[in-house]
Amino acid sequence: MNLYHLRYFVTLAHLEHYTKAAELLSITQPSLSHAISSLEKELGVRLFEKEGRNVVLTKCGRAFLEDVEQSLALLDSSVNKLQLTGSGEGQIDVAVLRVLSTDLVPRLVRGYLDQHPGQNIDFRFHNSTGLTPDMIEGLKTRKYDIAFCSKMGNEPSIEFIPVAKQDLVLIVPNQHPLSTRNEIDLADTLPYPHVGFSKRSGIRPTIDKLFLECGGMPQMAYEVEEDQAVAGLVAAGFGIAVVPHMPILAYMPVQIIRIARPTWERIFYMCTLKDVYQAPVINEFKGYVRQKAKILLKT
Repeated sequence: MNLYHLRYFVTLAHLEHYTKAAELLSITQPSLSHAISSLEKELGVRLFEKEGRNVVLTKCGRAFLEDVEQSLALLDSSVNKLQLTGSGEGQIDVAVLRVLSTDLVPRLVRGYLDQHPGQNIDFRFHNSTGLTPDMIEGLKTRKYDIAFCSKMGNEPSIEFIPVAKQDLVLIVPNQHPLSTRNEIDLADTLPYPHVGFSKRSGIRPTIDKLFLECGGMPQMAYEVEEDQAVAGLVAAGFGIAVVPHMPILAYMPVQIIRIARPTWERIFYMCTLKDVYQAPVINEFKGYVRQKAKILLKT
């Protein structure tokens, strides 16, 4: 049994005439008869029976036709999708930190799509838990094609490409004793309770390093996993926090204070799995992001 035999069977089933079916298939009638006989022999049932000069499907043939047509339709659809993928179209699964999902990544995707009008390119966005370690794991299991997240150490199979930078700032509730400050040394924040990132967060090691540089670790009132959750607790008066300078802070009841010492910039990365085949559309998008990143990192 092969695909040609199945397609011959479907054509004959619809035309109910060997000569007409052979002409449509551009094969000889004996070749068509041999193919159908081989198919019936392999299946162990008759698929057609004569009715005058024509042939009609048997009960077994009608049941087989329904399954074969569904199977061929699914196969043809899959082949078509892969052919489109090979020509620069297709689906890209992207994992994104939530802090990047409101501006940076949407701008990159919009810019890329604008450069490829009329092409069938489908971006699928994921943030799952919103944590870098989970996104890196998703790359390894091929769940995602690309991840926009923080950098992690000891990940030799992952390529980390810097794409954007972001300052870290201190945020405090509006009525906090530090709320009148324009800039601050992190050492001056140690007497106050902090809202921090959980140890699974990609930014936690960076913030811990900054506090060690200024001589101590803050008292943590709460530890949560996401940037916006940290900011929300600060706005509600549960403590102060060192967070990325993200756009949403401008709309929250907090004061944003520049960190004068120690200074640090948070770098965001486009991450992909090394040494694996990726469809042309994925590689083209990665190339586009690389070019845009050169501009973003200079500003």
